Amino acid sequence: MEFKSLRNIESSFRQIRLFTIVFVALCAAVTGYALWNSYSFAEAQRQKIYVLDGGKSLMLALSQDLSQNRPVEAREHVKRFHELFFTLSPDKSAIESNINRAFFLVDKSAFRYYQDMQEKGYYNRIVSGNINQSIQIDSISCNFEVYPYKVVTYAKQMIIRSSNVTERNLITRCDLINSLRSDHNPHGFMMERFEIIDNKDLRIFDR
Repeated sequence: MEFKSLRNIESSFRQIRLFTIVFVALCAAVTGYALWNSYSFAEAQRQKIYVLDGGKSLMLALSQDLSQNRPVEAREHVKRFHELFFTLSPDKSAIESNINRAFFLVDKSAFRYYQDMQEKGYYNRIVSGNINQSIQIDSISCNFEVYPYKVVTYAKQMIIRSSNVTERNLITRCDLINSLRSDHNPHGFMMERFEIIDNKDLRIFDR
C-alpha cells in the first residue's frame, strides 16, 4: 500500500513537471511573438514621417526605402548636370550661373571641357552670335551592378541661330559615386571622369 502511494506521488510529480515545462514553453513563445511583433511595429513606424503643416495640423507622410529611389535619383542627377552644362543662352551671366551650378554635380573633369571651350571662344560666339543652345535627353543608361556606377547618356543638342537650327548628337559617359546631400547637390551623387565620346552635327534646318 505504501509502495502504491509512492508511485502515485511520483506520477503526480511528473505530471506537474510536464505541465510546468509546457507552461514555460508557452510563456517563452508568447514573449518571443510579442517582441517580434513590437519590433515589426516599430520598424513600420520608422517608415512614417509626421509633418506639422504651418503649426496647425499634423499630417502623415509615408517615407520610402532609400535604395528604391537611388536609380531614379542617379538619372535625375546626370540629367540635371547635362541641362545646366549644355543649355546656353546669349547671356554671359546666365552661362556662368548655369556652369557654376553644374560644377557642384561633377568633379574637375567637366571643368577641363569648360576651360577648353572657353579658350576656343565658344561661349563668346554664343553671346555675340545671339545663339541659343538647348539639350534633349534621349536616355540615360546606369549600371548599378558595379561601383562606381557606370553611366552613359544619349542626348541631342539643338543649336538655334537666327537663320537655321543645327541638330547635334551628344553621347557622354562618367562614373557616379555616392556623395553627401546638400542644397547644391540634393541627390547625393558626384560624377567622376566625365567624358564626351560623341558630339557631331546630324542635320541643319533652315528657319
